[in-house]
Amino acid sequence: MTGVGGAPGLDLALTLLKLGHEVIGIDSNPLAPGLLIPGITARIIARADSPLFAADLMELVHDLKPDALLCCVENELPQLVHLRGHLQRAGVRTWLPDMATVTTAGDKWEFYRAMRGGRVPTPATWLPAQIGEIPEGIELVVKPRRGQGSKNVHFCHTREQARVLCELAPDPIIQQRVRGREFSADCLADHNGRASVVLRRRLMVQAGMSVVAVTIDDAEAAKHVTEALRTIRATGPVDVQGFITEGADPRVVITEINSRLAAGFLLSEEAGANLVEQTVNGLFRQAIDHRRLAYRSGTFLTKYVAVMSTQPRAVPDTA
Repeated sequence: MTGVGGAPGLDLALTLLKLGHEVIGIDSNPLAPGLLIPGITARIIARADSPLFAADLMELVHDLKPDALLCCVENELPQLVHLRGHLQRAGVRTWLPDMATVTTAGDKWEFYRAMRGGRVPTPATWLPAQIGEIPEGIELVVKPRRGQGSKNVHFCHTREQARVLCELAPDPIIQQRVRGREFSADCLADHNGRASVVLRRRLMVQAGMSVVAVTIDDAEAAKHVTEALRTIRATGPVDVQGFITEGADPRVVITEINSRLAAGFLLSEEAGANLVEQTVNGLFRQAIDHRRLAYRSGTFLTKYVAVMSTQPRAVPDTA
């Protein structure tokens, strides 16, 4: 599995080990804490944006002969989709979305267009060339079209401020700012298009990841999450994010989809959803039992920083 440098990759690797699987954990950062997990087979490969990524991954596949691959890093998905045939011929099972799904989920402008086309409520969004079309008197967010982890996100109140902030964010978009209760949905969409949804209210977010959360029930939010998954033809484990805005219309808006497990998926597991085991079933083309993805609302999770190792270790020169 890829991306063991932090949540969700590190937590998924630990969970798979507890379930009795042999785990090959890979990351592009030699300092990734998941490489220190006891019992893991740790390997370092090139970054997804490196021309060496594909060769490094396939060399690892031929050397270690893994049965399957799980991806926890969005920007690796385009490469992995291109490599799907090579991986299959090497005996590696994958559960990857189509390239169209990867593109739509990873590009906030295309995501906005897809949600509007599917009649899924989502924040109004504009390109920099459309700033003049933005209504006066609304709060705005300027962010990268293809960003993640809340990097280069700026808030403002006027079109003039948004115009300046567009110079700071790479390939930016402008969105109407939404205020309300932020939620994530841990979803598993099976090979027939049926999806189970576990809703979590994000109580504290750091670097775009939920570190304090509680499971909730909300039929309207679950309905729109399912519509969003269907609109982009998502498959496998998926993280959907949005806001519940009491007193506003629409009450629920969908803001983002990530084609991977979310950083806070352990909360869904603690609430009773058999998320990881059912993901493994789907990965190996076995039936997914959606009854085992039911969950209890009101389950609370707080994440914290843990010490992985205090032993001497050679530190690479990363300068």
